[in-house]
Amino acid sequence: MPLLRLPEPYDFELSTERFRAFGPDLANLWTDGALHRVVDRREVRIEQARGGARVEPLDAETRPVVRKLLGGEFELEPFYAWARRDPVLRRLTRLLAGFRPPLAPDPFETLVTSITAQQVSLHSAFAIRNRLIQRFGRRTGQAYSFPAAQRLRRASFDDLVLLGFSRRKAEYVIGLAQSKLDLVGLASLPDEEVKERLVALRGLGEWTADWFLARHLARPRAWPAGDLGLRKAVVAFYPEAGDVRAFGERFEPFQNLTAHYLLTGLRVAPP
Repeated sequence: MPLLRLPEPYDFELSTERFRAFGPDLANLWTDGALHRVVDRREVRIEQARGGARVEPLDAETRPVVRKLLGGEFELEPFYAWARRDPVLRRLTRLLAGFRPPLAPDPFETLVTSITAQQVSLHSAFAIRNRLIQRFGRRTGQAYSFPAAQRLRRASFDDLVLLGFSRRKAEYVIGLAQSKLDLVGLASLPDEEVKERLVALRGLGEWTADWFLARHLARPRAWPAGDLGLRKAVVAFYPEAGDVRAFGERFEPFQNLTAHYLLTGLRVAPP
């Protein structure tokens, strides 16, 4: 299998931990010791290798998707150098050395996933997401492609309610699928303008917009302060934190990487 080289340091096990933490994800399926994702109607197999990952097939279409999925867009060395001044992050960057937070390659998938996760546990969200993928996605090999907006545009509210969505969330998903907003074009806009355009859509609030900046666009200052999991992680590592959004200023300009290291640290290296 061809080798996709990733910037050092890189720890494949840690960087793919999230794909195993909350149960199977049919669109990013961890099975047989490898990650599987459908790209351009082809199943891509991604497995651990020295210096990066073995990827089959690896070409112009699959390379950017896999690189994003494995967190290759993040620069760790400046973050690690900066983190030495903070005792908590100094410990976490040592214990989680080489962890690159995985990113969601597709903007529409990112937002639908966030809608699915609103006000429910991540285990419940993954179960509902999988039912959506099975019903409206396309299986290729072992993994499924995530349903495209064009496909969900034709779904009915009852279709989604039967899969476990609330009536309101079903309306949000179908409304997003029918929206004229250029989701790909958001990548060229500054953070605040991205947030303004997203929260203008029904059902997309600040929490969703913050995670879009963090997990799709990899914006360095993204800080999803409204996320319950991040709040728990901040309080666990920094009992003195107080207001979590204001506390994020402490991590300027590395709020995004800090958030991911705190969340993952709480799961695999708690204080």
